[in-house]
Amino acid sequence: MCGITGWVSFDSDLTGERAVVDAMTATMACRGPDDSGIWTREHVALGHRRLAIIDLPGGSQPMTVRTPGGTVAMVYSGEAYNFTELRADLHGRGHRFETDSDTEVVLRGYLEWGSAVAEHLNGMYSFAIWDERENRLVMIRDRMGIKPFYYYPTRDGVLFGSEPKAILANPRAARVVDADSLRELVALTKTPGWSLWKGMREVEPGTIVTVDNGGIRTRTYWQLPTAPHTDSRDDTVAHVRELLTDTVHRQLVADVPRCVLLSGGLDSSAITGLAAAHLGEQGERLRTFSVDFAGQEENFVPDELRDTPDSPYVRDVAQLVGSAQQNVMLNPDELTDPAVRRAVIRARDIPAGLGDMDVSLYLLFKAIRAESTVALSGESADEVFGGYRWFHDDRARMADTFPWLAAHNSLTADRDALLRPEVRDLLDVRSYTADQYATAVAAVEHLDEADEFERRMRTVCRLHLTRFVRLLLDRKDRASMAVGLEVRVPFCDHRLVEYVYNTPWSLKTFDSREKSLLRHATSHVLPTSVVERVNSPYPSTQDPRYAAALQQQAKEVLAEHDGPVHELVDRDWLTEATQLDSATMPAATRQGLDRVLDLYHWFDLYRPQLDLA
Repeated sequence: MCGITGWVSFDSDLTGERAVVDAMTATMACRGPDDSGIWTREHVALGHRRLAIIDLPGGSQPMTVRTPGGTVAMVYSGEAYNFTELRADLHGRGHRFETDSDTEVVLRGYLEWGSAVAEHLNGMYSFAIWDERENRLVMIRDRMGIKPFYYYPTRDGVLFGSEPKAILANPRAARVVDADSLRELVALTKTPGWSLWKGMREVEPGTIVTVDNGGIRTRTYWQLPTAPHTDSRDDTVAHVRELLTDTVHRQLVADVPRCVLLSGGLDSSAITGLAAAHLGEQGERLRTFSVDFAGQEENFVPDELRDTPDSPYVRDVAQLVGSAQQNVMLNPDELTDPAVRRAVIRARDIPAGLGDMDVSLYLLFKAIRAESTVALSGESADEVFGGYRWFHDDRARMADTFPWLAAHNSLTADRDALLRPEVRDLLDVRSYTADQYATAVAAVEHLDEADEFERRMRTVCRLHLTRFVRLLLDRKDRASMAVGLEVRVPFCDHRLVEYVYNTPWSLKTFDSREKSLLRHATSHVLPTSVVERVNSPYPSTQDPRYAAALQQQAKEVLAEHDGPVHELVDRDWLTEATQLDSATMPAATRQGLDRVLDLYHWFDLYRPQLDLA
């Protein structure tokens, strides 16, 4: 796992731009604390920061191969979980390897298959290849969008990086944020290709972007396939078990300490059970880590998203599988520390506004990194198997908008309420959301024989797998890589995603519960308490001291009358929010305060130029 960046300029000589490329690469230091490398030629410069996971002595980058037609150079971030099989295949085709790294397998795969190497990979990755034979840059991103990848077209080429901050370190990239950028930040629809920064775009998941003297071209090499499902219920459960078991085994391969993130929910517990069983066969004890909040279990109150605290279920799983369990206990002072909030914003490059859920994830990963370098996560199971409550709420799933917005929970309700009235009118987030929804729905392919309800549920599932999951994958990647931790997501294995996506909704809920397929496929490694537990998302603190601390910090923001945050935030809304009783403050208001504080620190850290004309 690493950080990559680069610069292609067909009209300039980049060999004299070492200082700029150094600066771009340095922004990726947290993603790659183990090594750094830069490779330059007249019209191209590649930068790399390495987090060593496989073949620790080898695998340094940028990696190059000389061919009769010219040098082929690559910077690569991610893991190819099938690199052993690919290596054997390529060896049989005449390739000879100098390292044991998956990086070299991907590079030599490109020499064999060109950009079609992407179709041979099972993993999470973003990589860029400069092919001197063709004087072109090829950028490729994994199917689900697990690893981030951005690019910024210039007059004579392109800038690229794992994160926007790498691109913004180049003076040719303007730090401008316009109305279109802000609409998506507020709307939470995850428009494909979106970046907060004007002129910058994501390399979309499952996409190849090629840059040469003729311009920039994109090609989709993977998208969710639509196919009939003919397996019986028992065969479907068995195949899900087989796929998930294989995926977990593949993703446990590493030359560094590994662990699993355990929340006590079905998703993370399933990964924990499968991983513990596999490592146990090798005589190794699994390590598990959980996050919790001081006093949460004793004082827990059911809310709109969570019926039970996590801790009892974590204990049940750890006891059953015999893992070395460690709880990371957080208090309100840690969760509201402005320095930690700034670290999170710097990691994400955007004022995401998820508050304690972002901060606690960052602090959890920071604690894990002191003892492990690779962690497996249950992320994305809700999207794959249909676990969120709004999947099962007629009002949300039948609404003419994105289901997570129709659910009206504290994360999505009134997201523009804190904005100045004129900014709200300019952004017109409701119209933007309606347009995005219509575009997303139009892309859904249905089976001819599907009835109206099955078509609706396929639409709901696809919206989550092509939109919502990308929000969470980006959050996970940025928070983990900010501390040099690689987090792997078995539920995003494209084989599993394709198979489950095409199972009818009646099979996904055959026991009249959410995530029926996952529950039955992994019940053999789970305690009964987890098998019977109602779905519960990532935890959030209920301590009123958290809201009180937000109010105090918001008062300090109000006192800075000329602060740039006030170009967006409604002072009347903020004043009223600071005067509420923190013990009874609505969850949506608390989320609004978090968004204001994120905006405040983001303005200070990034100094963006707003273009709202």
